[in-house]
Amino acid sequence: MAPAPLLQLSGISLTFGGNPLFDTLDLVIQPGDRLALVGRNGSGKSTLMKIMAGLAEADKGIRVLTPGTTVGYMEQDPDFKGFATLGDYALSQLDPSESYKIEIAAEGLGFDPDVAVETASGGERRRAALAKLLAEAPELMLLDEPTNHLDIQAIGWLEERLRETRAAFVMISHDRAFLNALSRAMLWVDRGQVRRLEQGFAAFEDWRDKTWMEEDDARHKLDRKIKHEAKWAVEGISARRKRNQGRVRALQELRSERSSQIRRQGTAAMALDAGQQSGKLVAEAVGISKTFDGVPILKDFSLKVLRGDRVAFVGPNGAGKTTLLKMLTGEMEPDEGTIRLGTNLDMALFDQTRARVDTEMTLWENLTGDPEMRVSGQADQVMVRGVPKHVVGYLKEFLFDEAQARAPVRSLSGGERARLLLAKIMARESNLLVLDEPTNDLDVETLDLLQDILGEYPGTVLLVSHDRDFIDRVATTTLAFEGQGKVVAYAGGWSDYQAQKALTEPKPVADKGGSKQAGKAGQKSAKSTAAPVKGLTFSEKKRLEALPKDIARLEAEIGKLTELLSDAAIYTREPVKASKASQMLTERQIALGKAEQEWLALAERDEG
Repeated sequence: MAPAPLLQLSGISLTFGGNPLFDTLDLVIQPGDRLALVGRNGSGKSTLMKIMAGLAEADKGIRVLTPGTTVGYMEQDPDFKGFATLGDYALSQLDPSESYKIEIAAEGLGFDPDVAVETASGGERRRAALAKLLAEAPELMLLDEPTNHLDIQAIGWLEERLRETRAAFVMISHDRAFLNALSRAMLWVDRGQVRRLEQGFAAFEDWRDKTWMEEDDARHKLDRKIKHEAKWAVEGISARRKRNQGRVRALQELRSERSSQIRRQGTAAMALDAGQQSGKLVAEAVGISKTFDGVPILKDFSLKVLRGDRVAFVGPNGAGKTTLLKMLTGEMEPDEGTIRLGTNLDMALFDQTRARVDTEMTLWENLTGDPEMRVSGQADQVMVRGVPKHVVGYLKEFLFDEAQARAPVRSLSGGERARLLLAKIMARESNLLVLDEPTNDLDVETLDLLQDILGEYPGTVLLVSHDRDFIDRVATTTLAFEGQGKVVAYAGGWSDYQAQKALTEPKPVADKGGSKQAGKAGQKSAKSTAAPVKGLTFSEKKRLEALPKDIARLEAEIGKLTELLSDAAIYTREPVKASKASQMLTERQIALGKAEQEWLALAERDEG
């Protein structure tokens, strides 16, 4: 007998701003489903997810959640009101004894649970919300852009957790590598419809393009039929007026069908103009070093960036990627070493905080108020690569409609804000593009277009990104921040970096004799020939100091749970409590083993 579905949506319809967002939508989520929810920016993906979570109501239709099913929802902007720290928020629905779950997630995702909510960045808040969801372990997880603000290491950690989970999940993401790794089926939101494909993201784009091709063929046939019937109506109806009124009505119905069809959204008319050519040398760093609060960001680093290079910066959050970017563009000085900038540089910056876009101003005001875009004496014109354009016409090139032009930026989705910033950057000529996390929130189609434009751009690109697929498609050089101030340049993109790094890592000695002792000896020998890793980072030292308390707490909790379960009568008197206590005991025993292994590894490195 097939298991009951976790969640079922039937006949869901919702109108937003006078336009139908969904129309008679049906959707079933089964246990174990691993669904990717994709669609253009503004198509209603987040709204649909809120309906799934029961946080938004549809105009029509019903939502049925199987009794006993738990649902967890990680939204893009979680509400932290009433919580002092990120840890307080993450632990709010758990027993205090389960705090270790939050600590494990915090370590993997890279945030400090003790950070005050009022001082936490947007990225730290999102990571805390993700930790909360993973620790609560609901049967259905709804994840809205879970990889935004995560570094590549944290994304890898999250992939592993989601790969191991038995829970069903639905995720909204534009990270191709993430989608390829985890999705088993696709939900495609397109002009009010939700289509389902029982394959992962790798098959999605071919399926989408085939669907569009069939749609175009059907529209073309309909247009030809309307043209044929319209010609008959003009030339042949007078002689047979009474007999052919049915055919006239059929023509009206064809026209009505054609007018009711919603044309799909096109791609933004994005373009880059490099203007004057920069010198062959764009930037040269020689032996530069930088330290913050006693922590080395860079040590004796040298790099030469030439015109036309595409250099990607990868590494953990806080490793110093943006710092190096600022030094290479002359915004910040190194502590040691020298940086020489090339000639005729004209830089355009896409910053991850979107600081160049004022959220309280309208789209119109953001463009016309920019000194670099202002046209003297023309309040409705903007200068686009040396040519005046009407502000609404230029916004339409980036897929904004006329009504949005006078709307505040805060009403836009994350992807629409990113498109607005791209509109500002692409309005001016530049021969050096500095892109700090440009891929956050952009839909797959816009990412494809941006990749194509960067591929044809004759200028130089400096790119900070955690999108592995985007780096693969764009970068010619990857700078890897490997910790303790070490930055290594690798030829190519992310996959090239991984392949080259694997070749330089020590390989374990083969066990030719087949004995376990020989295998251990071989591993020992391999470790002894590898360069020893000495010293701890600041965060690792902090972790080493905290681990003894964690170990002691886990041992105390294991003792209490063992004592509780030693009473044989509890299994018949309180079976639910006994079952939960057994599960908690197993979890704490696993956590204790991991904590002890971690302490041993860190202590050994600290002594070395």
